Amino acid sequence: MKPVLLIDFGSTYTKLTAVDVDGEVLLGTASAYTTVQTDINDGLTRGLKELEEKTGKLDYAECYACSSAAGGLRMMTSGLVPELTGEAAKQASLGAGAKVIRVFSFQLTDEDLEEIQSCDPDIFLLVGGTDGGNTECILHNAKMLSSIHPRFPIVIAGNRSAAKECQRLLAGCETYICPNIMPRFGVLQTEQTQQQIREIFLNRIIQAKGLSRVGKLLSDIMMPTPSAVLQAVQLLADGCDGEMGIGQLVAVDVGGATTDIYSVADGMPEHMNTVFKGLPEPYAKRTVEGDIGMRYSVQGILDAAGIGRICELSGLNSETVSKYVEALKKQPDLLPNGAADLASLDFALASCAIGEAMRRHAGSISETYTMMGRTFVQEGKNLTKVKQIVVTGGSLIHTERTEEIAKNALYSPLHPQALCPKEADVWIDRTYILAAMGLLSTHYPQTALKILKKELEYHGHSK
Repeated sequence: MKPVLLIDFGSTYTKLTAVDVDGEVLLGTASAYTTVQTDINDGLTRGLKELEEKTGKLDYAECYACSSAAGGLRMMTSGLVPELTGEAAKQASLGAGAKVIRVFSFQLTDEDLEEIQSCDPDIFLLVGGTDGGNTECILHNAKMLSSIHPRFPIVIAGNRSAAKECQRLLAGCETYICPNIMPRFGVLQTEQTQQQIREIFLNRIIQAKGLSRVGKLLSDIMMPTPSAVLQAVQLLADGCDGEMGIGQLVAVDVGGATTDIYSVADGMPEHMNTVFKGLPEPYAKRTVEGDIGMRYSVQGILDAAGIGRICELSGLNSETVSKYVEALKKQPDLLPNGAADLASLDFALASCAIGEAMRRHAGSISETYTMMGRTFVQEGKNLTKVKQIVVTGGSLIHTERTEEIAKNALYSPLHPQALCPKEADVWIDRTYILAAMGLLSTHYPQTALKILKKELEYHGHSK
């Protein structure tokens, strides 16, 4: 037996998972409130005690951790054109496991600087221009950023002709130069930038958030929780040496503040008469809807779906829905606990959260006419042929209606342009092990995949 401990320091709860890598089995899971406001060790100690009650005392051979505590990895980016370098910067940041709190385009203004100072991001990603192209915008933005003497690190990943000059303008600031994330139009090169962002997270952000105090427990580096989840879903989809995956998939994590969607699929057009428009989509993609969440961002669900749709799904009248929504805003830790009305509302909110977030993540298709006749234009990923959906998050795993909620991620005639999956098997992560298995996969990919396939609760086709 070789026990390994995996820790996810979440914004609300610290989740612990114990596995035996020799036996390739899950030994137990536990969770405790994340005490980042005081000492993160307090919550960890409580979680370890709870875990020990389930597994018995274990002498862990290794320990790995990820974190989204204290707001996770908060990033701002600036690019030249919103649809090109601005979008490329956003994709690079999300793929690195960050929460993108603002994307600026074109030249930064004094008002933009005030917002940047007010938000004080963990990292700023400065991009703009293809190699050999526009340098004016990125140089202007570097000069503007230097005027506020930022305390946060700045990653420069734009036109290589301007990179060194940007670094000179930002002398005295913590800067890192990476290859241009868009060296040519339509070509993305984000891997080295994402790696640099993760390294900054490890070396600087963890220390700033007090997580370095658990360093003596860890066997290896820590990573942002969304990076761990992305690794897990890609492993589950593609498999590894000696173990097959389950095929292309989408994964949905509905939280209290955000809804994260992951897709592992090529997503290219299916038909010859469909033209692809926009930047190439990453095979493994993550998006975060910061305005859609079951508690802190409940108003965003209401705004997106409309109170009529919430009433229809929950069976509650508008007055009752409004009353509960206000209660959830004031008391985000409010749980149904047997209250039928609140359970019905949570069902409706989760259904709408999944549907809205999935439509934003998936691509869209529109019809146009050319000299050659009718043509279709696809923007974003085509996920219609994806056959697997993985779901997690408190509102989905603590209910018997999980599969019914998950169906809202599928294609709907009400939104015919959204390229969502048409039918899919549903896999439910009831024990919150996705992030843990992503961590484990960095050293034991085959074991992590076997545990995932064993522990995720499988349901057949949903249509």
